Amino acid sequence: MTLAADRNPDLTDRTIAERLEVPFMHDLAERPAAAAFIDKIPIAFARQHKLLGLTAEHGRLQIAIVSLASLPQVRIVARFLGVAVRPVLADEAAIASAINHAYQQRTGTATAFIEKLDRHEVMSELAKLDAHEDLLDASGRAPVIKLVNLILFEAMQARASDVHVQPYETELVVRVRIDGVLYDQFTLPKHLQEEIIGRLKVMGRMNIAEKRLAQDGRATVQVGDRSIDLRIASLPTSFGERVVIRLLDKSQRLYGLAELGMEAHTMAAFRELITTEHGLILVTGPTGSGKSTTLYAALQQLNSKEKNILTLEDPIEFRLEGISQTQVSDKKGMTFASGLRSVLRQDPDVIMVGEIRDKETAVMAIQSALTGHLVFSTLHTNDAASAVTRLLDLGIEPYLLSSSLVGVLAQRLVRKVCHACGGEGCAGCRKTGYAGRIGLFELLTVDNAVRQKVQERSTAADIKAVAVNGSMRTLRDDGLAKAAAGVTSVEEIQRVTMRTET
Repeated sequence: MTLAADRNPDLTDRTIAERLEVPFMHDLAERPAAAAFIDKIPIAFARQHKLLGLTAEHGRLQIAIVSLASLPQVRIVARFLGVAVRPVLADEAAIASAINHAYQQRTGTATAFIEKLDRHEVMSELAKLDAHEDLLDASGRAPVIKLVNLILFEAMQARASDVHVQPYETELVVRVRIDGVLYDQFTLPKHLQEEIIGRLKVMGRMNIAEKRLAQDGRATVQVGDRSIDLRIASLPTSFGERVVIRLLDKSQRLYGLAELGMEAHTMAAFRELITTEHGLILVTGPTGSGKSTTLYAALQQLNSKEKNILTLEDPIEFRLEGISQTQVSDKKGMTFASGLRSVLRQDPDVIMVGEIRDKETAVMAIQSALTGHLVFSTLHTNDAASAVTRLLDLGIEPYLLSSSLVGVLAQRLVRKVCHACGGEGCAGCRKTGYAGRIGLFELLTVDNAVRQKVQERSTAADIKAVAVNGSMRTLRDDGLAKAAAGVTSVEEIQRVTMRTET
């Protein structure tokens, strides 16, 4: 007779169990599953017969079962594992929950090391999987893990910044972003979708049972001697969950200012700006335009034993020796604004605030700049002049902004012409004609003419016109100069600067 999930076990069953000295366990949450059981017993068998091996007690492996009718299966497990076992009764719902948790945890520790795999071999293994294979089943888990590893390995080898796992009605497409452009990497059967998405969510320590809400997770994997941080984000769509993985190579070296691609005049002006004793310097551009790389290069330039430099970041992408870096976490109550208040008590000379997202952070940054600190931060705007109007729109008074802002650097990343093939397309550049990227820069220095426009609440177009008259080089001008020099192409400049010309 089976024990019901919502009431006490049947007295007859319990009486027999007591005579056989089979105890009843009310709670399995505190009892870890036995590794030997999880390793060798498929989840399908455990679910079918409603049993789970628990860590040994008094020298015997305990097997939790719902009913004494499962005793023959307990003997099968004992013979298969080659160990002495002892049955215990437990509630059916408790066993089902413990089975899911145990096999999920086992999957999550499958591997943190990504090795080179043969694409043909992995795809052949996947082709043999049943369309209804369980992700947590040991027999089906290995090919899925290998596929996810292969996807990540190939993305890293191709210098991809992001991996998109996107479901469609009849297939699952994996795409990678290389040098800012998305390319198809795999087209996979629809029946593998749940397994692949589930594996990625397990890696990111996300809830694999929750499919209706967006989730975020993180993981770290090892590829040879390289350590890669993975930022994993899931989002429900009409054809199932899609996942995007941001790849951050922690072993990648930091760039110096001279390596970013600034032309001589812009470089000299920016170097002068960052040596200012106090004021606000902004770096603007869309996500993935290299803002963090530029800020890190500036901080390295300033870093010395004579300066106390602190940062607030979300996330900390690279470790900077000699600089105190703090991770912002809205969930834990550490926002950019509250973090900035705490940083100001640390007697800083230079502060880097990862992003100005709201009025409170903007006010704190400006007050910090006005009280003798050099403050760096970022904004998401199309060009340098638009950063001024964005802060005014947030409610910053013009006189405060004109007194604190010393410069705005707008930037983009464009693909460089492949040196191996001269832009014709080869295996090294995936037949695109491009390999690697370089920055385009537009530096707005806040001089008296610009300051007057800020105080007048002028439009971004008016501020830009004044800056250009004062010798500011626009993003497009910088790009066209690089195209003329053969570094990039006119098509690339048009692609990334289309919205910056007003």
